[in-house]
Order: sequence, then structure tokens, then C-alpha cells
Amino acid sequence: MKPRLTLYSRAGCHLCEEMLAELQPWISEGRIAVSIVDVDSMPQLVERYGERVPVLEGDGQEICHYFLDPQRLSRYLEKR
Repeated sequence: MKPRLTLYSRAGCHLCEEMLAELQPWISEGRIAVSIVDVDSMPQLVERYGERVPVLEGDGQEICHYFLDPQRLSRYLEKR
């Protein structure tokens, strides 16, 4: 079963769009599945993340934020 990651983002965020675009090859290859959560949809997420988006998480663990870190993502996937 491929890992399901969560991408916390917000509308109009160019860094969020860039991270999602960089994740597309991983998604297309079937290595990961990604759920996108708009942080502005819930007050507790706005409080938790503020302006610190995008954040990529897996199993509640932050993998990276602002920019995709392919090495950290690979390490995370190897540990699963």
C-alpha cells in the first residue's frame, strides 16, 4: 500500500503550487498518494501553521515545509 501524505496549503500560495507540482512525479509513479488540506478551512490549522505553508506530512510527522526536500521524502519512504 502506498503511503498517504498530507500537504497543508492554501489557495493562492505559489510555494504550495510548486511543491504539489514537484510531488507529481512521485504521485504519477504510484509511490505516494497526497491529500491536500487547505489550512484556511479550519481555525486550528490557521493557528498551527499560520504563514508556514506548504507543509508535507506523513503519519503526523513533518517531512518538509516551504520547499520539497526529495532526500527527506526518500528517507521517510524508506522507513515505512
